[in-house]
Amino acid sequence: MAGTNPRAARIAALIQRVIASSIEHELHDKRLSNITVTEVRVTNDLQIAKVYWTQYGQAGKESGQRKRAQQALDQARGHLRTLVGHKAGLRLTPQLQFVFDEVPGEAHGIEDILMMARKRDEELARAREHAQYAGEADPYRHAEPRDDEDGDFEDDYEDRDDHDEEDTGIEDGLDADSEESADAEA
Repeated sequence: MAGTNPRAARIAALIQRVIASSIEHELHDKRLSNITVTEVRVTNDLQIAKVYWTQYGQAGKESGQRKRAQQALDQARGHLRTLVGHKAGLRLTPQLQFVFDEVPGEAHGIEDILMMARKRDEELARAREHAQYAGEADPYRHAEPRDDEDGDFEDDYEDRDDHDEEDTGIEDGLDADSEESADAEA
């Protein structure tokens, strides 16, 4: 339904119901067998109604059946417009344009593509069952925990403190600058 006009949407739904029931019950044309009205779009000014339809035909004969059904719909256009005008009670009945709906055919094509993708995924899953890693199973490096022979971490901490005093020259809590300042004060 084109636009956002709620009245156009209601009229489109009404046109779809009227045309579908008329094709089924009133038009006795064999060319219109297996026709489904999929959607109707009405312009906001209610002048034109596009009727989208599809037909499920026999394999290999779809194009010929589609052409014959299009001819039958074009011939019945006036009669269908009159029926729509009577049922809708409109001052101006929209012109009907019949358009073959390609969406169902495209949907089958998409379903075929998805089925092929599923088959490929299954083949890959089967191939992965017996696959092995080219390198290690876990290619990332992890930090190894240090082995402490005696399990006493305090000794490691004390050793580090002794090492710090040697490197910085700190003895008994005083460094060289503080000794000079202490001498200067005295």
